[in-house]
Amino acid sequence: MTASPSVEAELLDLSRQLLVAVAAGDWKAYHRLVAEDLTCFEPEARGQLVEGLPFHEFYFKLPGDPSKAPRPVTNTMASPVVKLLSDTVALVAYVRLTQTLDDNGRPVTKPCEETRIWQKICGNWKHVHFHRSPPG
Repeated sequence: MTASPSVEAELLDLSRQLLVAVAAGDWKAYHRLVAEDLTCFEPEARGQLVEGLPFHEFYFKLPGDPSKAPRPVTNTMASPVVKLLSDTVALVAYVRLTQTLDDNGRPVTKPCEETRIWQKICGNWKHVHFHRSPPG
């Protein structure tokens, strides 16, 4: 099922908002976008299926190093694909390119492959599952 251009644009915008919230450490924005029963497979979980938000909240609450200025971070969704699986479930897949500075202040770009599932709950799209992995 192909997503209409407006639904596709909405889901891509929500996915970008999610990446901005992660890069900024904005727990409030992240929490607004995701379902309470979010599930995922990601490198930090070491191959385990993670359920719920406490695992993710831990990373948002980590204190920054006060002796270092925050590093700029830009995320780009390369070659995104949106597939509407039903009227209320959609898949968004892309390669995320994260640009930042290394410890010597040089720019670096790191890719990772992401698949995100969105579900329309009470009229709003919520992020319900993702799989993130570094390229093999």
